[in-house]
Parts: sequence; C-alpha cells; structure tokens
Amino acid sequence: MDKNKKHSFETMAIHAGGGKNANNALNPPIYQTSTFVFDNIEHVEKVMSFESDDYVYTRGNNPTLRLFENRMTALEEGKGAVAFASGMAAISSVLFSLLKPGDNVIVNKTLYGSSYNVVTHVLPQYNVSYKIADLSDTDKLSELIDENTKVIYFETPSNPNLMILDIKKIASIAKEKGVKVVIDNTFATPYFQRPLTLGADVVVHSATKYICGHGDVVGGVAVSKDEDYIQSLKFDYMCEFGGVMSPFNAWLLLRGLKTLGVRMKEHEKNAMAVAKFLKSHPNVKEVYYPGLEDFKGHEIAKEQMSGFGAMISFEVKGNLEDAKKVVNSVKLAQLAVSLGDCETLIELPAAMTHRGYPKEELAKFGLTESMIRISVGLEGVQDIIEDLDSALSF
Repeated sequence: MDKNKKHSFETMAIHAGGGKNANNALNPPIYQTSTFVFDNIEHVEKVMSFESDDYVYTRGNNPTLRLFENRMTALEEGKGAVAFASGMAAISSVLFSLLKPGDNVIVNKTLYGSSYNVVTHVLPQYNVSYKIADLSDTDKLSELIDENTKVIYFETPSNPNLMILDIKKIASIAKEKGVKVVIDNTFATPYFQRPLTLGADVVVHSATKYICGHGDVVGGVAVSKDEDYIQSLKFDYMCEFGGVMSPFNAWLLLRGLKTLGVRMKEHEKNAMAVAKFLKSHPNVKEVYYPGLEDFKGHEIAKEQMSGFGAMISFEVKGNLEDAKKVVNSVKLAQLAVSLGDCETLIELPAAMTHRGYPKEELAKFGLTESMIRISVGLEGVQDIIEDLDSALSF
C-alpha cells in the first residue's frame, strides 16, 4: 500500500500498518512464540535499549500484536496503540496509568458495569476518588473539575442507554484545565467515530465486540496521539500488569478488521429498521437509538459520528416481568452478554452486564430494571423484526 496516499477506511482496515509478509504469504503469519532469540550480546543491548525494533518476549511485543496495534492506530488516527488481553485490561490499565493517590476522576453517570466497578470500588482502594456526573450537561463540567482532577472518562454512545456526549466540548473544557480525556469507543468503532480527531487523549475499545465481530475473541486496545504515553502504557503498565493479548487473538482481530466497514454498514442498516419498528410497536414505551430524530443526542451524534451504530435499548409498556417475558420469548435473538457479533443478542442490563449498580438508585444512573438492550446482528432484518414482534405479543 502506498503510505503517502490517503486511503479509505475500508482499504486501511485491510492493509494499514503492514508490509510484505514472510514467504510472500497473503495473510500475515501468527507468531505463536513466547520468546525471541538474539544473535549475540551486542544484539541484546540494541534491542533492550530500543535501538532496534526486534523482539524479546511476547509480553512486551510480538510481530502479530504489533501489526494489530499499527492497524488500530491508523484507523483511530492516532500515533500508537497498545493491545491488551481484554477490554477491561485496557480500561483499567489506562486509568491506573493516568491516576495516582490523591487524584480524582470524573465519569459519566452511565458506564458499562465493570468500568463502574473499577471506578467506584477498585480505584478508591488506592486513594483515587471519583465524581459521577451527567456529562451531557457540559455547562456544569468546569465546576466539577478541581486541582486533583486528572481524568474525565466516558463512553459515547454509552452502555446501555446510548447517551451521546459532546466530545469536542468536553475535550475543550478538559484541555483548558489540563485534564486528560479517555473515551470508550466500543459501540461506535472507528468506522463511525474517531474521538482522537475531536480532542480526546486516549481511546479504548473492547476489541471483543465489533472489532472482532464474530464472538470468538476476548481482547482490548488503547490508542493515543501521544507516542511517549503509549510507550509508558505498554512497558510500565501492560507489561508489568501482564494483561498481554495472545498472538492468535491478535491475528483473529486482524481478520475481523478486514470486514469492519462492511459489517458496520449492514449492522446499522438493520438497527435503523429495528429501531423504527420498535418505535411504532404498541407494547413499546420508549426506544433509545441515536439514529432516531427525536432521540435526545441525535443532533450531536450527527455532528461527531458518520453513522449511528447497531445498539438499541428500549422499555416495554408494563413492568419488569413483561420485560423478562420478552427476553425469554425470543427465538432468533440470543439471550447473552456482549455485543457486536453477527448474531443478534438481547439482554436485561440491570440483571446482567450492569448488575453491579445499586438497584434502588438505577434511575440516577440513567438505567431501569426493565430496560432491554439489543445488539442488532446481521441476520435478515425482517427475521429479526418478526422475532421481536412475536416476543412483544404479551
């Protein structure tokens, strides 16, 4: 690929960050090795002092991992990336790398359950405090930031209520105060949204989801425009905490990236049709999807995203038992945690992915016990709609 030419996302997802493969192979090999050998002690010194790009040990780096990191760097328009064993390894390592005892982090009121637990239960054990806020109200953000605030962390769209936050505005306020902005871009993927171009400092992903796309990998990645930070994140945190991705998983993620653009177009097309169907259904009270014109964050989503993704949440008319009936009655959709797979997945967040939130305070976090979340898959959209229609006939 001509490195001096600006290529499309789809082209970069297949070719970026690589070169000629060994033995003229079309696909990159899996370097399934834990360690690498040296020619002599002089070679050791060059590698250990970073005078050479050669490898030492897969926990530090590996050619397959490096290719995945380079490709994610290109797609997110960053300067470097670090691959991790899981999305939570990426998120927790980034937070630990930017915070020290006495600091505080501001987070949005709606977060993925495990991220919420890290912020509210793990970090405080290391004397890092937190502030939970509605970050859609940017007018109040400046007041929340104090001299000990070092990080603002959020998802947009958020999990599971699809809340849209203004990346540019939040990043602008944070920059004035010297605060780093970390954004989980899992729902949107770099195909629909690139937070680093809007002012974010670090982007994290659960690569398990859309980047993989096939439900057969657990992995994470962090991307930044600060090369020195990426060096520190890799060698001071990923290596020392040990959350390394396996070469085989990196290879599977490279395979997934090849079809990311194609998949996201189809996912979104299906999701829009499903959202409109749910919106018109007599047994549905509310639909949360950024692509709907009356959705609260629709206009901001249009500005900072090139598409609206394939995650939908909704509330049925009735109570928790009615919501349970829906998720128990689907035949095509699968009752499961996770998202971003070819299969349509359905769940009750308060009982599954977000069960760590206090039940009596769910409303404060933008959640309800009866909220249903759907990861709209790649099946025939009419089949998905008919499945939901049947389940909603209670």
